[in-house]
Amino acid sequence: MTLAGDRAKELLSQPATPQNLARLVRPMLGLVLPVTLAVLWELIVRMGWATGRLAPPPSVVFATFVDLARTGELQRHTLVTLWRVGAGFGIGVAAATCIGAAAGYSATVRRLVDPSIQGLRAIPSIAWVPLFILWLGIFEASKVTLIAVGVFFPVYLGLMSAIQSVDRKLVEVGRAFRLTDFAMVRRILMPAVLPAYVISLRSGLGLGWMFVIAAELMGASEGLGYLLIDGQQLGKPAEIVAAIVAFAIVGKVTDWLIVLAASPFLRWEDVVRQD
Repeated sequence: MTLAGDRAKELLSQPATPQNLARLVRPMLGLVLPVTLAVLWELIVRMGWATGRLAPPPSVVFATFVDLARTGELQRHTLVTLWRVGAGFGIGVAAATCIGAAAGYSATVRRLVDPSIQGLRAIPSIAWVPLFILWLGIFEASKVTLIAVGVFFPVYLGLMSAIQSVDRKLVEVGRAFRLTDFAMVRRILMPAVLPAYVISLRSGLGLGWMFVIAAELMGASEGLGYLLIDGQQLGKPAEIVAAIVAFAIVGKVTDWLIVLAASPFLRWEDVVRQD
């Protein structure tokens, strides 16, 4: 016990190594570019080189953030948009996973459904808006459905392509061991396609955040998209920029959550990484 305690004290008393410092500093590097641009624009406006009326400086945007947060509007609109994206993302991922897995695993299913899905994928998102309003009205159902459509296509395509790209030798090994279809999927296909599937989830989530703007143009009275329209109609550029920044922050956090949730399942990968 004494030796263990002495060893622990010795480790704690050691100075920080360059590796430990790098681990602390590396995540902050992503802030260098946006902070630098924000400081430059603030200086340009304060020195009188630009009025900052249509493109407000960061200090004005931050003050708008504080005002919206103090009144509770920022939290309310953010939660509403998060709910819409979350519901649409869940529905789109569930449908895309089922259909994409079936199309990737079965050539017959792929020949049956893939041409139609690829044709639908080429339709612009805004083209669905009048149809969904006609079918589902202007309330939440049409908004969530539009987001689910945006999420569906990248997840479907990524999963189907990943299954088709599985190394033939791995499948032949599974057949040599006489694995059942379920065992083949669980022990060979799922580990092989998981990295690409995570990437497709992140792509789908990104499109979900893009589609929520179109969804909240469909008569929404709440949400970050509503803040954008409200700022445009009332001539408040700072509110518009604040809503855009809120989209960026919340979108980045949700993307990071997907990466964080998937990382324990991807530790087996033997790939070149620069963490």
